[in-house]
Amino acid sequence: MTENEKKQRMAEIVARLKEIYPEAACALKFEGAPWRLLVMGRLSAQCTDARVNIISRDLFKKYPGAAAMAAADIAELEEIIRPCGLFRTKARDIKAASAAICERFGGRLPDNMEDLLTLPGVGRKLANLLLGDIYGIPGIVADTHCIRLCGRFGMYPETLKNPLKVEKILSGLVEPAEQSDLCHRLVLFGREYCRARAPRCPECPLAGLCEHNLYGSESEKSEPGGRKPH
Repeated sequence: MTENEKKQRMAEIVARLKEIYPEAACALKFEGAPWRLLVMGRLSAQCTDARVNIISRDLFKKYPGAAAMAAADIAELEEIIRPCGLFRTKARDIKAASAAICERFGGRLPDNMEDLLTLPGVGRKLANLLLGDIYGIPGIVADTHCIRLCGRFGMYPETLKNPLKVEKILSGLVEPAEQSDLCHRLVLFGREYCRARAPRCPECPLAGLCEHNLYGSESEKSEPGGRKPH
């Protein structure tokens, strides 16, 4: 596909996903201070959003704000978030990021990429989530769903897994105003239809816009007798 064809296809995908999921919302259910979404986003690494939502209830009861988290006993914090996995690294990052927010940003979550990336445990994926959901600043959240689905849609080779490269490519193909909500809808669609394993291709409402569905995966195409275009 040419760049223009890719833009047209992504515009159609955006429109179709809006019809399928009229309400685009982050799967992490946070309430209160924006800082809480940072904490939940860090906890979500290699952990389900559903589990993070459950663990966060007790976590924020004990540490309701960044100042309380910055002063947390690290062993107690680790114990609370242990079910989320990687609990030692996550506890260290959350405590340090909370301290940095209090000490360098007056207790307020930064509203720009440069400052967010100075916080321990915050990479571009989490920073774009925070900027989009808290401040309405467009950005591509290149998580596993986004990377997998847009590869299957033909925006880049399915073998490409580099989040930074995916973010750069999609930023040029998707209108800024649509980027944040698109990424939320891709998560929903990825869970319901376009799973990493055993995707529901025969039932997929985006089948006609998907290279994977039409032509098979990269590995299938390289195999003798692999699926042919319909």
